[in-house]
Amino acid sequence: MFKRILIAYNGSLDGKSALIASGELAAFTKADTHLLAVAGMPANMFLTEGFLPEELIEEEKKRAQEILEEGISQLKERGFNVEGHLAVGEPVEEICRLAIDLKCDLIVVGHAQKTKFGTRWWRGSVGKSLLDNAPCAVLVARTKPAPKAEK
Repeated sequence: MFKRILIAYNGSLDGKSALIASGELAAFTKADTHLLAVAGMPANMFLTEGFLPEELIEEEKKRAQEILEEGISQLKERGFNVEGHLAVGEPVEEICRLAIDLKCDLIVVGHAQKTKFGTRWWRGSVGKSLLDNAPCAVLVARTKPAPKAEK
């Protein structure tokens, strides 16, 4: 079935849902588990002539490293084995690159239902790009919104 699973983790609620679901799947299939956090470089961070100050890059890398360490800790607390990876760049490119390098069978990402970001992500270029370029299967671990309180 699955021998190597790559979890793309961003620390969000839907990312945490993907983290737990994929940890359980990896344990069940006895797959090697890899956790990736990407220090993304949004286009609006670039200054004139494509220059991006080193301080901004280091700040983003530090934030991504903290997210990665949190995810590793959460999986290990539940008894799952995981290897962490930190990348800098465009998230879809880095997810696909690492999945190829590691020869992954499955990429797991989180998705929150009915959020503006989630709608934009999956209907926009990022989600489409991941689905179009992934070198293996993609599992979307979806977080359902909290039920509305009855009146």
